[in-house]
Amino acid sequence: MRKISLTGIKPTGSLHIGNYFGAIKPALELTKEYDARYFIADYHALNTMKDPKELNATIRHVAAGWLAAGLDPEKVIFYRQSAIPEIFELTAMLMAFTAKGLMNRAHAYKAAVQENGEKGDDTDAGINMGLYTYPVLMAADIIIFDSDVVPVGKDQVQHIEMAQDIAQSVNANYGKQVLKIPQPAVQEDFAVVPGMDGRKMSKSYGNTIPLFAPEKTLQKTIMRIVTNSQSVEEPKNPDESQIFQLYKLFTQSGEQDAFAKRYRAGGMGWGDAKEELFRVVNRELSPIRERYDAIMADIPALDKILEQGAERARPIAAATVKRFRKAAGID
Repeated sequence: MRKISLTGIKPTGSLHIGNYFGAIKPALELTKEYDARYFIADYHALNTMKDPKELNATIRHVAAGWLAAGLDPEKVIFYRQSAIPEIFELTAMLMAFTAKGLMNRAHAYKAAVQENGEKGDDTDAGINMGLYTYPVLMAADIIIFDSDVVPVGKDQVQHIEMAQDIAQSVNANYGKQVLKIPQPAVQEDFAVVPGMDGRKMSKSYGNTIPLFAPEKTLQKTIMRIVTNSQSVEEPKNPDESQIFQLYKLFTQSGEQDAFAKRYRAGGMGWGDAKEELFRVVNRELSPIRERYDAIMADIPALDKILEQGAERARPIAAATVKRFRKAAGID
């Protein structure tokens, strides 16, 4: 029997190629080894996204993006967090076993407090209870499906450690394993994708290349990548170029070697380098973009996929809640 892997997808903003290589592709690779559950974390998004139209559109954009990139809803369970009411019942039960001090140590809360301090604001200015208690909801997301592993980057391990602490508190109280203890599957090789200005590609830096931009928009975006002032004739170091680093993500070693040779030989301007990058990026993204456009053209069918995923998920979630209720004496 294969172990269970769970991945949460927060619907905040448009997907870009940093998301594609840093999160989507590695997560989809895990389906070869695990029974996977993927969910759109729409309740988590409420902490920062208050516009209903924006949130509704982003939920579908992100869901369609993962499907277009290769997520197969026949082979995995794919659902919206908000469609599983048992998650929120479990959250309420877990609150009774969660120390306030544990919440005080959450990275996101500490960062918000620090930012307020640096601005001279009240310690808790702008911090809602959704942000403060989000580790408990996250623990419920994980625990409710008896997850064995949760793929995370090194900076996200604390989320899993908190889920472990909370589940262990429950088990210790009742003297038996009521809840399965999840483990982090730390992804050491998550791709760090350079953005338009050479920094890590991030919406917060405004340096992203959209994943589903139309072909002409994609080309214009790539042509705006920041470069240095080296002339066409000058040899260039591919290892110091974000154009080449992006190129490597979309190509195999043969193309990479040939492109690196052109860099070092001189005679290639940055405009030519960007055109070559556009060629290989568009080669990979064109079929993904076509699938995405087709999915977004039929929103009822997309919603049906998520509804069917929720129908498969709910019996699993209900069994966990029932087990907890019985242990607690409220069943």
